[in-house]
Amino acid sequence: MSAWLISLEGTGAGHQLALALALLAAFLHAVFGALQKGRHDPWLSRGAIDASYGLMAAPFALFVVPWPEPHMAPILAGAFAIHLVYKLLQAQAYTKGSYTVVYPVVRGTGPFFTVIGAYLLFGETFSPIQWLGVAVLLAGIFGLAAYNLMFLETARETLKPALVLAVATGMLVALYTTYDAYGIRATADPFTFLAWFFMIDAIAMPPIAVLRWRSLAQRPALGPLALRGVVGGLVAFFSFGSVMLATRLDKVGEAAVLRETSTVFAALIGWLVLKETVGPRRIALMSLIAAGAVIVELGG
Repeated sequence: MSAWLISLEGTGAGHQLALALALLAAFLHAVFGALQKGRHDPWLSRGAIDASYGLMAAPFALFVVPWPEPHMAPILAGAFAIHLVYKLLQAQAYTKGSYTVVYPVVRGTGPFFTVIGAYLLFGETFSPIQWLGVAVLLAGIFGLAAYNLMFLETARETLKPALVLAVATGMLVALYTTYDAYGIRATADPFTFLAWFFMIDAIAMPPIAVLRWRSLAQRPALGPLALRGVVGGLVAFFSFGSVMLATRLDKVGEAAVLRETSTVFAALIGWLVLKETVGPRRIALMSLIAAGAVIVELGG
């Protein structure tokens, strides 16, 4: 499978596959965000998810995929550090803010800086029409966040720090997207990077979650939390893996922008699963996000 994927790099078929992978990642990333924000404390959910995907990735990293080349060691270490800061910020933002406010701000901050990073690191450029698409998409994302903010009924006392944390988290999204695209392109086999990343990335959060669980006055049952971790781990594999493979097959910036249609899926999940209100104005803003992604794709 690795040889087949590598053969598609830079081809028309590779572009189409990258498009499908980025959209799959968008949907799954919204599911992943809801899993972390939903029933359980975000820190506990993240710890359970990381523990699950680390245990699942270890056999593949150690016994299935080729071992990483020596030059990959510092690259993987850098990815671990960047993702750790991202996860700490994200968990803190979800602790303080409403999902439908925090998530759009996080995802809206990321693509603009990712496109700039892809230009600086990989020499990628966007056409004027594609920049128009980015502007439309960001208008929809931040408009959705502003609308949610206007009618927010819970967690208003922690809103300001939640928004600051959300913006910082979004900048980390841009950083890790660009950096990970560099990492997956630096190794001969893309699945080597993915398997080793998931195994190493799982080291930090489970101990933090255990300490937090012990400090709680009312500790949640471990069974449902473990189940959420397994489901979240599987979602993380396909979500993160899809967008990373998309960045290897085609442009990093386009994959990053298309992934941010996850905000549309997040709003639907917030409405259908988390029982948060969605009205015609939100639907219009969600349509803007989708339209922006379509313009980016057609403008290329």
